[in-house]
Amino acid sequence: MEAYYEATGKKEFLQIMERFADLLCRVFGPGEGKCHGYPGHQEIELALIRLYGATGRKDYLELAKYFIDQRGTGENYFLTEEKNTLYRQIFPEFAGYDTKYSQSHLPVREQKTAEGHAVRAVYMYCAMADLAGMYQDEELLGACETIWKDMTQRRMYITGSIGSSGILERFTTDYDLPNSSNYSETCASIGLALFGKRMAKLTRDASYMDVAERALYNTVLSGIAQDGKSFFYVNPLEVWPDNCMERTSKEHVKPVRQTWFGVACCPPNIARTLASMGQYMYFTDGKALYVNLYISNRTVLELAGEKVSVEMNSDLTNSGRIGIRLGRNEGAEPYSLALRIPDYVKEYKILRDGKAVAAAGSRSGQGEESREDRVEKGYLYIEGIREKETELTIEFHVPAQFVRANPRVREDSGKVALVKGPLVYCLEETDNGSNLPAVFIDTDQEPEERYEEGLLGGVTVISFKGKRLTEDAWKDGALYAGRKNSFEDVELKAVPYHCWNNRGSGEMLVWMKELL
Repeated sequence: MEAYYEATGKKEFLQIMERFADLLCRVFGPGEGKCHGYPGHQEIELALIRLYGATGRKDYLELAKYFIDQRGTGENYFLTEEKNTLYRQIFPEFAGYDTKYSQSHLPVREQKTAEGHAVRAVYMYCAMADLAGMYQDEELLGACETIWKDMTQRRMYITGSIGSSGILERFTTDYDLPNSSNYSETCASIGLALFGKRMAKLTRDASYMDVAERALYNTVLSGIAQDGKSFFYVNPLEVWPDNCMERTSKEHVKPVRQTWFGVACCPPNIARTLASMGQYMYFTDGKALYVNLYISNRTVLELAGEKVSVEMNSDLTNSGRIGIRLGRNEGAEPYSLALRIPDYVKEYKILRDGKAVAAAGSRSGQGEESREDRVEKGYLYIEGIREKETELTIEFHVPAQFVRANPRVREDSGKVALVKGPLVYCLEETDNGSNLPAVFIDTDQEPEERYEEGLLGGVTVISFKGKRLTEDAWKDGALYAGRKNSFEDVELKAVPYHCWNNRGSGEMLVWMKELL
């Protein structure tokens, strides 16, 4: 409703929401006669914070803060509720309730690991980040940083998805990242991107946007078909359609996108995320413009009361070339530009009005830096832009490359994935035949990139050589035997992960066995 108010200026819906929020303020909070609980699905905190932004009502902000501060303190609210004589156990899976599920096992400032239901967790972390910024709460910000590090360095998939367990849609333990049975709800990756966006804005650290970009370009995009008519709720990294069977451990995995869901949070969440991409692409801070994502667009932004027009033409995921044209009024105050240098870019060139930017070259900013350009926390700063029009040409070196997982990720031991820039690639049965796990990859080769205009709306495909286990020695139908493996040479073709299942049902594989 706040978004509707922002877009239209109409207050009717906003006033309805204020009445609901007033009821919450009367029922919950500190003081005698009020309920001292907190929500089981942590979204109301974000709504109250946004409502405060629209109305200036401090009581809304204070209630959001109360819900965060109260969580996990004293006797657990949910366990207390279970003791109530009116309590009914509706969902059998919540018998023997684990308070980690609702992130209420500890006060939020003491939490060190990402726990419980993944979507609820990241929405709560978003509220924590918002409140940390608004109240200048360094302890709360520190908790956000600690949880972020645990989540992204030990509990996140290469595609930027989180929540590995299909049971209770939750985090499990460090490095437990199965590929064919994971849950990885689309909404969880959206929440991760929202959290990363907030942390980047608070800290001016581009590494948070590196993760947000990974989630947006892979899991969030895979959650919707290219025709916009069907959706994935669950985003596995390996699919064999035959074993995605009901009443098994794989029943949550769907080999094709669904037109709708009984609990349909993901489809509208994808829609509103795609509609709000501008919030991820740019930040403004006084007289500084931060460029976070390189997506073709045109927009006008306000910097210290002055208008700055931006036109971007991006070919990041193919050639790595990006053009940016900036415009402003004659005589306006100079401004600064901060360009994010993604973590996957090791070499790059940037031209400003045809002249090389001195600090450009590597992500560390090696080279002769001038007073007017520098690299800091993954952003390249260009200071004192005074020209009425400025043209930038960026060339990021984004070759396809094989990557490996930490050996503690047991599921991916001896395997490799293929990435190009922010995109993770996968094999599909339609290009490579069935039984994809029988394929082994020679990683000493240079993958061959080729842009195919007529495929999947136009994508860069990646070709490489491998070997496939043959069934020549198994024609008698034996299930087990002491026989040597035999291989045949194969040419393989990979497409971006977010494009999979747009050409019919079939197998899909991200992590491939490495030929040693």
